[in-house]
Amino acid sequence: MDKYIEKRKHKEDRPVLAICYDFDKTLSPDDMQAQGYIQSVERDVNEFWKESNALAEDNSMDQNLAYMYKMVEEAEGHLIVTKERLADFGAGIKLYEGVDNWFDRINEYGKEKGVIIEHYIISSGLKEIIEGTPVAKYFEQIYASSFYFNRRGVAKWPAQVVNYTNKTQFLFRIEKGILDINDPGVNDSFSPDEIRIPFRNMIYIGDSDTDIPCMKLVTVNGGHSIAVYNPLVNDKGKAYKMMREKRIKFFAPANYSENSDLDTLVKIIIDRTAVNEKIEQLHFAQQNEQINSDKEIGEEKRRKIDLINSLSSSRNFATTHSVISKLLAVVSWDNDEIERLMDIAVSNSQVSSILLDQDVKSFYSDLLLQVKSLSENARTIKNILEQQ
Repeated sequence: MDKYIEKRKHKEDRPVLAICYDFDKTLSPDDMQAQGYIQSVERDVNEFWKESNALAEDNSMDQNLAYMYKMVEEAEGHLIVTKERLADFGAGIKLYEGVDNWFDRINEYGKEKGVIIEHYIISSGLKEIIEGTPVAKYFEQIYASSFYFNRRGVAKWPAQVVNYTNKTQFLFRIEKGILDINDPGVNDSFSPDEIRIPFRNMIYIGDSDTDIPCMKLVTVNGGHSIAVYNPLVNDKGKAYKMMREKRIKFFAPANYSENSDLDTLVKIIIDRTAVNEKIEQLHFAQQNEQINSDKEIGEEKRRKIDLINSLSSSRNFATTHSVISKLLAVVSWDNDEIERLMDIAVSNSQVSSILLDQDVKSFYSDLLLQVKSLSENARTIKNILEQQ
């Protein structure tokens, strides 16, 4: 456990906004495997995916495991699958317009607003290919499928498989700052004010059904899910469906250029985060003040204060009788509490009008026995009670 602690991220002195991205058809217009690898093993792209999907279906196999198996199998006689070779494919990946300068631009905008921006990949694609892209350096963490490489550096076995259902686990890691995939600390309990990046400060950008679990999780927890679509095709069908089913809050063309719809939208979210976190900080500060106050006065004192406040705010006789029944169970009162109760009996008509009811009379009669020197309010109550 200790070896993971130093890797963990902790809450900052400024709000942190996490922007999480799928990769294929989100940052790049095509599947990464179809941008160099499949061609290098002399296969047709459509046939490769058709065979990969059939392999998964025929063997009750995860589709991501199937494509990873096919990659290694098809490489025989063509190339050796190493980290370096896969990174070479990544270097040739085509990115959507504006992606190359998106990260610096958005980071700078966040800095101007007092918000730390962090970028994360959550993808079913290959980590080794993404690591070879020119934008890999901008990501705090790349959560993606990956290979185990033997001592000769050759891919032999899946080390990590990321599919649409287990993508959500990484959002919880990002939320808590427990980023290492093997760190069990992600299961630790955190109070709301200890959470490093609450879901309300997350943006998830994706393009397809495989992103829906993450999009839904972010959306229902107050974050911002954005569906992107290829601006050249301009097909919004999937985005409309996800909006209709309340999976997303927004959609935009996958154009990351300055002043694009997506650029404008994300900057608006950053603006909102900056303001909202000031409100949240005030809330947590006052909540902690209340908790510390409760600790100082003790449980019994707090309970008496709550009962006095309930009697003070009573707006009908039924409530008054209900509160009185609880007040009768309290053994002793200090002078300030007694004077407050006397004042309520004089000023609140829902108490003063029924002072001679048996339970109310009994409570105030006992209370008067604890008074050494009668105040004006106490004398008024005493006179009323002595009328019978």
